[in-house]
Amino acid sequence: MTRSASAGGRFARGRDGRPRSADRGLAGALLGLVAIGFGCGARPFVAPGESSPCAPTPSAAAAAPDPAIEPVAPVEVLRFGLGRVVDAAEIAAWDLDVGPDGEGLPEGSGSVEAGRVLYARACRSCHGDEGTEGPFDRLVGRLEGDAFPFAEDPRAPRTIGSWWPFATTLFDYTRRAMPLDRPGSLTNAEVYALTAYLLHRNGLLDATDVLDRERLMQIEMPARSHFVRDDRPGAEVWGEVAPWVSDVGEGGAR
Repeated sequence: MTRSASAGGRFARGRDGRPRSADRGLAGALLGLVAIGFGCGARPFVAPGESSPCAPTPSAAAAAPDPAIEPVAPVEVLRFGLGRVVDAAEIAAWDLDVGPDGEGLPEGSGSVEAGRVLYARACRSCHGDEGTEGPFDRLVGRLEGDAFPFAEDPRAPRTIGSWWPFATTLFDYTRRAMPLDRPGSLTNAEVYALTAYLLHRNGLLDATDVLDRERLMQIEMPARSHFVRDDRPGAEVWGEVAPWVSDVGEGGAR
């Protein structure tokens, strides 16, 4: 560091040749900027009615919309070329569910004897020769006096004859889900025949009977009276869309 004279007196110079007083002035300015920056970053408290020194000044030009700019029209929904519109006939082909009251049952019929032959071919390997052996669900069997002990005895067999409240459910499930390896492959006549055979095995049809839509809706299942309306909060809709569900005394299932 050297010493030099000037019109204002003698100043110390740094290694870069500038007066040390200039260094001190520059350092002070930088410290001021840093202080302002830290103050804005910390979001200083601003009393109601006052403006923050860090807040940007709004531009009147930016706030007012430009009349020369036209509004953008809504963008049309993009279509990606996947799938196609399904017509009513295709929807009807998939609309196969049958209600407990028989709504949705198709035309057609099937005999108990035809169902016996079909059962041996398509059902025996899963449900056993007599519908009682398994290895899958037991289908045949009624309890003595058509008892309903399932609340007290969870091991009691829940078969078509002892547990199911609606005969139409047997047709519905068989048509949509059976056989397990070819669901939906049976014709309506075959489903009626299988339903007739299983109802016969549960003592609800004679061996010579033929089952059709009208006859199926007339069958009263032994467990029907043990099922009651779901009266829990939020379940009121079932009283509107399922009028076939009726109230019964205590001891029923829900």
